[in-house]
Amino acid sequence: MFKLETAHLILRDMQIDDEEAFVAISQDAKYQRFYDESDCDPDKYRHLTHLFIEQSLEQPRQSYQLAIEHKQSGQFIGTVCLRLESDRQASIGCGLSRGFQGSGLMVEAAQALMQYGFEHLNVHRMYAETIANNRAAIKLCQSLGMQKEAHFRQHRFFKQQWWDTVVLAVLKQDWNLPKSS
Repeated sequence: MFKLETAHLILRDMQIDDEEAFVAISQDAKYQRFYDESDCDPDKYRHLTHLFIEQSLEQPRQSYQLAIEHKQSGQFIGTVCLRLESDRQASIGCGLSRGFQGSGLMVEAAQALMQYGFEHLNVHRMYAETIANNRAAIKLCQSLGMQKEAHFRQHRFFKQQWWDTVVLAVLKQDWNLPKSS
């Protein structure tokens, strides 16, 4: 089983025991703001749990969709992922239980996975795409050293409207892991 440890977290492969907590995160109204209703169906998250478990067994591995476990409580509190693409590119994404948002734990989780990607998977460029109105996601990406590379106007349609998206990225040569405080 894949596992990374940080000061406060364990990042590990998803397990079937994570399913209900993963579903619960997806049902939070704040989480659903920037997703189509069909993307937040509980059955979809149950299916995704099984898919992520299957992907963890693939060789060579292309997807690191990891559970975020709080070390102190052992609780599943979210997910962080790195998906390998062609030409040493990788996309990243994440989701965190509302009770832990704003605590710096998502930055801690994402930094650890990005560091792993750059150092052990030889990723050249990591990027994230998000809805332009998702200020929290953009702030997170910027705190990880990412810079805005693109703004796509009216790029996604859901919730009866068009949404702009932005792409933020960082190159391996520009990656500087922030010093622990």
